[in-house]
Amino acid sequence: MSWNKYNLYNLTQRTRTPNNSNKTLYQQKWAAKKDTRSYHGDQITERQWQSMFKTRLPTANTKVGGVEPHPPVFSLTFAEMERRLDFIVFRSNFAPSVYAARQLVGHGKVTVNGKTMPFPSHRVTDGDIIQIDPASVPMLKKVESKTEEAEETSVGDGAASSVTRAKAPMEFVPKPFSQPFLFVPDYLEVNYNTCSTCFLRSPISRPGKTEIPSPFPPQMHALAYEFYARNRK
Repeated sequence: MSWNKYNLYNLTQRTRTPNNSNKTLYQQKWAAKKDTRSYHGDQITERQWQSMFKTRLPTANTKVGGVEPHPPVFSLTFAEMERRLDFIVFRSNFAPSVYAARQLVGHGKVTVNGKTMPFPSHRVTDGDIIQIDPASVPMLKKVESKTEEAEETSVGDGAASSVTRAKAPMEFVPKPFSQPFLFVPDYLEVNYNTCSTCFLRSPISRPGKTEIPSPFPPQMHALAYEFYARNRK
């Protein structure tokens, strides 16, 4: 989960559906688990993830054109991870990687419902408002203005004075090769004017569409789901 150009190259070069003809079913499940976890929460330990894993997956049974195809619900295997604070900061495009988002949270630059939350593993609830300090967003750069409003006020005999200046505006400067990642999932509502995000609901699966961004097909997520569901303690 990074905008790094080498990561983008590796994602485009990898085989979407690996050849499993010479593997047993358990080997296929384990390989799918390994590959999908390398993208979804590789900074999270297996014990932490298994405490979040749920066997019931959410879905939306809506009809499209009178036909109700079976949605790829197994793509939501890692849906609970999307409630983590560091994931939300990254998905909202306020950090170039989930590791940078984790650092922002740990440094106290992120608030949840107006209160500082320095724990990246904090899982939000529906309707929570997450706000990031604009000065900490690496893609926001200050614009130097030629005209600055300054006001000097003297106190007492004029020995002390204070200068107040208008806040310099900021503009978005995208990082190289970041365009494929600049999108917002449907379960988030982002306001870039205030650098805030509202977590609307859990990600769901619609017919022919899944809301969790992933470079892997539903078949690999299905094998990973079966691995965790079978070995759940």
